[in-house]
Amino acid sequence: MNAPDKSRPDAQPGFVLHTYPFRETSLVIEAFTRDFGRIALVARGARRPKSALRGVLLAFQPLLLSWSGKGELRTLMKAEWHGTYAPLRGLSLICGFYLNELMLKLLARHDAHENLFDAYAATLAMLAVAEDHASILRGFEKRLLRELGYALTLDRDVESGHPIAAERLYTYVVERGPMAAAPGALGVELTGQTLLDMQADDYSNPVTQQQSKLLMRTLINHLLGSQVLHTRQLLRDLQEL
Repeated sequence: MNAPDKSRPDAQPGFVLHTYPFRETSLVIEAFTRDFGRIALVARGARRPKSALRGVLLAFQPLLLSWSGKGELRTLMKAEWHGTYAPLRGLSLICGFYLNELMLKLLARHDAHENLFDAYAATLAMLAVAEDHASILRGFEKRLLRELGYALTLDRDVESGHPIAAERLYTYVVERGPMAAAPGALGVELTGQTLLDMQADDYSNPVTQQQSKLLMRTLINHLLGSQVLHTRQLLRDLQEL
């Protein structure tokens, strides 16, 4: 199979993560594509009232994108719908924007993440019919960290190598993993049951819900550094996720 032409991709599956005005009538599109990762595209004339792109370049809708150019800002040549998703509404919509902001701030441009692309598409489909938003977010956060090279260790004590025991207390240390809780240890304290539940993507236990939220927030904050997630505050205001 021939490698895709990186200077002029045609009908590349993608999603719009964010848009902002560019010059008088154009838009810059931050897109997440399956084979090319996160890219910036200028959609010339997209803000004109009669532009065919106005109703196409929408977040959370699967698109086929074609562009040209080799610089940091490529030129969008064509965009068309590629199937449809049920619209996100209410809290699901805010969760969708949270996912987009995470990827905008943590993914490098032009770095393909095909598995993450598929996970993102599946997550949007789940959010459209979701009642348990928190579990869906935790699952995506885990996948994102794994794609970035920070896969969570959830099944063993990183100091002793012993399997995690549900009844024991552990401290999860950033960039290391869980170890037996000890006075003064710096990290997130959580139960072995929470670690095992997260390994199984089971967030039905209220304790697991709270502890996993704190753990993921700590790990993501570490990667973000000084960057602020604005959608996280919106989520916090609406519901403690």
